[in-house]
Amino acid sequence: MMVAIGADHAGFHLKEEIKKYLEKQGIEIEDYGTDSAESVDYPQIAIRVSSTVSNNEKQLGILVCGSGIGMSIVANKIPGIRCACGYSVEMAKMSRSHNNANILSLAARYTEFEEAKEIVTAFINTKFEAGTRHERRVKQIHDLTGL
Repeated sequence: MMVAIGADHAGFHLKEEIKKYLEKQGIEIEDYGTDSAESVDYPQIAIRVSSTVSNNEKQLGILVCGSGIGMSIVANKIPGIRCACGYSVEMAKMSRSHNNANILSLAARYTEFEEAKEIVTAFINTKFEAGTRHERRVKQIHDLTGL
């Protein structure tokens, strides 16, 4: 599996910890920035991560900012992206199983690494419930953007 990851300055440290954790799990990571805790504009990072997932260059994406909200708003502007804020393990599972989310957005200011590790693991390991009512609903989402 190949995962795109990116963070703004508020999410930089958590992103680095998640990256190391996933690499130890044998997951290939491509980091789209930022490379420090110096202030950056998060939309550019969210666009880069989301574009690679939208273009099927990476299977999933992970975005990290202070609240998780700004990155998710930007990501969901990109056609084909279904980005969910993952504030808990259960939300991460539901976003994948019911909505086939392909990007997870985390809140660095409200999520400790141990919890983030569990959330990311749940997101990556949960499969979409294809062939159910959820598939019909995800198709309706895609019809909005012509994908």
